[in-house]
Order: sequence, then C-alpha cells, then structure tokens
Amino acid sequence: MAMKGAIVSAAKALASPRSSSASTFFSRQLHATPGSKKIVGVFYKANEYAKLNPNFLGCEENALGIRDWLESQGHKYVVTDDKEGPNCELEKHIEDMHVLITTPFHPAYVTAERIKKAKNLQLLLTAGIGSDHIDLKAAAAAGLTVAEVTGSNTVSVAEDELMRILILVRNFIPGYQQVVTGEWKVAAISHRAYDLEGKTVGTVGAGRIGKLLMQRLRPFNCNILYHDRIKADAEFEKETGAKFEEDLDKMLPKCDVVVVNTPLTEKTRGMFDKERISKLKKGVLIVNNARGAIMDTQAVVDACNSGHIAGYSGDVWNPQPAPQDHPWRYMPNHAMTPHTSGTTIDGQLRYAAGTKDMLDRYFKGKDFPAQNYIVKEGKLASQYQ
Repeated sequence: MAMKGAIVSAAKALASPRSSSASTFFSRQLHATPGSKKIVGVFYKANEYAKLNPNFLGCEENALGIRDWLESQGHKYVVTDDKEGPNCELEKHIEDMHVLITTPFHPAYVTAERIKKAKNLQLLLTAGIGSDHIDLKAAAAAGLTVAEVTGSNTVSVAEDELMRILILVRNFIPGYQQVVTGEWKVAAISHRAYDLEGKTVGTVGAGRIGKLLMQRLRPFNCNILYHDRIKADAEFEKETGAKFEEDLDKMLPKCDVVVVNTPLTEKTRGMFDKERISKLKKGVLIVNNARGAIMDTQAVVDACNSGHIAGYSGDVWNPQPAPQDHPWRYMPNHAMTPHTSGTTIDGQLRYAAGTKDMLDRYFKGKDFPAQNYIVKEGKLASQYQ
C-alpha cells in the first residue's frame, strides 16, 4: 500500500504545474528495489579509542555495528571518514551508492551537485538528529527520502545544555585553567560567578530538546521563557513554570541566559547577527548546541571581545570540523568543544538502533516512523519549510 501511495503521489506531481522535478521524482523509489544495495557510511575516525568501549558505535571503525548484518544479506557496506574535496573517498562511491548514512558530528555535505551525480541514490539517513548538511530542496526535487533518528539524542543534548549553562554562570573554565597552570586566584573567578537561581533563561525553540531542557531547569528556580512557532500546552507550562514569548525580539532582552534550540533553516541561518546581538542584555550568556550557522560568526567574536556577550558555549561550528584558525577557538570567555553533545555512548546506541531499523524497513518496503521523515515524496518536514 505504501508503494501504491508513492506512485499515486508521483502521478499527481506529474499532473501538477511543478512538473520540472516530478519526472525525476517518479524515477526514484520510496523503498528499496530488489537486489543487493550499496550503502555508504560517513563517520568520524576513532583510531586508538575505537576498541576502548564495545558500545562505541558511532565511529568509522565500528560503523554503527551493522556491518555483519548488512553483509549477511548480500549488501555492500563502505565506510569512510574522508568526505571533502573532489578526490575524497566518498566521491568515489557517489555515482553507484543506493543509501548514504552520515552524522551531524562529522557531516558529509550532500550538495545539489552530489545529488545530481548520485544516479542510484534512494535514501539519505542521518544517524542522529539534524539533516541540514543535506540540500533538502535538491533532495526533494530528486525524489529522495531523507530521514533521521528523531529523539535519539534529545536527552544527551538537553543534559549537555544544562551543563554548559552552569559552566558559564559559575565561571568554571577559568577555575579549571588555574588548576592546570598551577595558579590560585579566587578573585579572578568569583568576580563574575553567579547562582542560576533567580536568573532568566530563554530558549529559542521549544521542540523535544527545548522542552527537556526546561523540565531540567525547573528545580533551579530560575525564570524560564521560551519562543517557538507553537505554544506548548497549559499542562507543560504549569509543570515547568515556563512562559511563552510570541515575539522573539521582546524576549531576548529579558534573558540572562539564551539557549538556541531551533533547527538550521533558510529562516534561522544567521539569525543572531550583529543587530540582534546588540539588543541582548549586556553580559548575556549564550549556549548554542543547535547549529553554528545560526550565529553570525564574527558578530559573536566581536560581542565576546567587547563584553556584550559575557560567555558563549556550544559544540556546533560553521563549518565542521572547525578549522584550526576558526575565530571561536580564540575569543574570550568561551566554553566551546567539538560537536559531542549528541554522541554520548547512550545516544550512539539509540541512533545506531534507529538507523538499523530504518534500513530494515527500507529493504522490506515498509514506512519509517512518521516523525523520522525529513523529506518524503517530494515534501519537506514542517520544521524545514
């Protein structure tokens, strides 16, 4: 029935005025065609760390733990960390691969050009959450299915955000650095260390991660604000004490801490530019585990240098991996890390299992869980529209 629905949708698309991409869509299949498939996985390399934990599945060496399962069914599984440039390993497999698996932590950027080359490609899977490394409009026009493991690392990211809020509020990093360098200057830390209680924390975006963060903030007795496309239900607001702010620019100046929890879209790219940052409270703390490109890179550096931003923390960069000369590495009062918040061992187990489940459904011609689809039958999920 799912295949029949896909064919009907394709026929409708062909009959519509937007037929330029419909013919391409009709040539692709929503589910696997019979026979052996070539699956390509792009993951970060773990080197000596790969064998230290049997559940370390998110690296190139362990490849989500699905190699034996795939090969036992006659499929070919190619895994690499080499994803950039015309001569990279990924480029060698683009023309004949059927499925590409990648992660937000070491993203293979799937451009319109790469999609055009990938004549056999049917399915793009994100092992994790966030598929903005894919040109989603090009994928939709080509009739590709794009899906991710929704919910797989929401707890991981929300916990990490709470940690980063506390690290910034308590001015933790300078204290740690003193210990490493053999210093002991209490005043250099405590002159800008605060309690979280009584402070106003605002989240820009209140999806799964944003809601989990607000629930975890409740015991700290801070004032919780949130801005989102959709107002949460009254029960959630009562449980957390969170207050909805319809106007983002009216919410931001109220916040001592701003947490970014919105996906990267055309609308949110560069959302925090020089003008918007200038409207924030002087001395604001910012946590961004969403996407680096939501921020204007230089505007953040300038605001940290001037003290308008008193602290900035996150694990997302633009681009990724961040080059050695990325200015966020060297700006004052930051607590940046590589992109790690969603790739805890627990998160890896969840997104590895979710990826395997979707591959199994793909091979059997079954639909994925509805919430996992980012592009299906030429349509983008609502959060990316």
